[in-house]
Amino acid sequence: MSPSKKSLLFSPLTIRGVTLKNRIVVSPMCQYMCEDGMVNDWHLVNYGSFATGGVGLIVVEATGVEARGRISPGCPGLWKDEQIEPWKRVTSFLKTQGCVAGIQIAHAGRKASTLPPWIGRDSIDDKDGGWPTIGPNAVAFGDRADKVPKEATVEDIEEIKKSFVSACERAVKAGFEVIEFHFAHGYLVSTFLSPITNQRTDKYGGSLENRMRLGLEIADSVRKALPQNIVIGARVSVTDYVENGWDLKQTIEFSKQLKKLGLDFVDCSSGGIVSTVNYGPLNTNETHLTAAAAVQKEVQIPTAAVGKIIDPLFAEKILQDNGATLIFIGRAFLNNPHWVYTAADALADEKSFKYPNSYNWCIGWQNGGKWRKEINTDKNNN
Repeated sequence: MSPSKKSLLFSPLTIRGVTLKNRIVVSPMCQYMCEDGMVNDWHLVNYGSFATGGVGLIVVEATGVEARGRISPGCPGLWKDEQIEPWKRVTSFLKTQGCVAGIQIAHAGRKASTLPPWIGRDSIDDKDGGWPTIGPNAVAFGDRADKVPKEATVEDIEEIKKSFVSACERAVKAGFEVIEFHFAHGYLVSTFLSPITNQRTDKYGGSLENRMRLGLEIADSVRKALPQNIVIGARVSVTDYVENGWDLKQTIEFSKQLKKLGLDFVDCSSGGIVSTVNYGPLNTNETHLTAAAAVQKEVQIPTAAVGKIIDPLFAEKILQDNGATLIFIGRAFLNNPHWVYTAADALADEKSFKYPNSYNWCIGWQNGGKWRKEINTDKNNN
């Protein structure tokens, strides 16, 4: 980036009155550390470390709208009021660090009732603590997630839509200002969207209009139920990586309809619909970036770029090229919760980035930024 050009990565962004201090977002990453859907000290420390690292927005992990919608027994939920206060403890701390709290609201559908990944992702039998699952049709995901879901009735669908609204209302009470629907990766809504997994013959299956119906009805119901200052977006899989599956063209149409309903951004991910293709091949990054740029251009809605973004200069280039509006980062933050500090060395100054006070006095821009200047001078000389 030219020295004279202002960094977009460290520029604030305001949506519906909610201001992010920069465009860097912690992508939702499942932790599998809950009991009965309740978050705990692990979540406070995990998300708190990112907040002290200077990130603008944290979108916490996939949170179930009902107990049946959890991926695993260790996943969080917002299907009952008792789950509000533990989340509020987390969001309150994030706000003290100038970080906006977001949450990914989800229903795992036929990929629910599975073991944590470090054990094997196998389906858990009901007699061993698992639970019945649900999907557009009575077809299992496959591989080790072999539990056959119940085919959702229209009555089931109505209850699920209500569960999304109730969970989102609880999220607002818990202090979240940004909500992201998880409409990707082969979870419930994703399986309704994809022609690979949706073989229904009623109003929720067949044509693109019908396959989009559940996701759009959820989005519409939630947008109408929540205060207008709550930012709402959706993560979508832009491709199934399968012939005759969900693709970018359908993603663009779905995004247009979401925008009409008042959604504020689209987070472009991919895959997860079939057991033989998890979250995309080696060119996942290119697939996501191409889609994020296309959706942003065609739909005129802010998009999030996600997938193996590690280099701050590359993140900046994505924004400068109008390839996205937000940069979602996952694994790089697990490797370095203070990744933003590294990005600030290359792209920020005392006006666009500030360390927490407890750090700023010794490594920040204090005393004319002497310490930062030394670091940057050494870096330039090397």
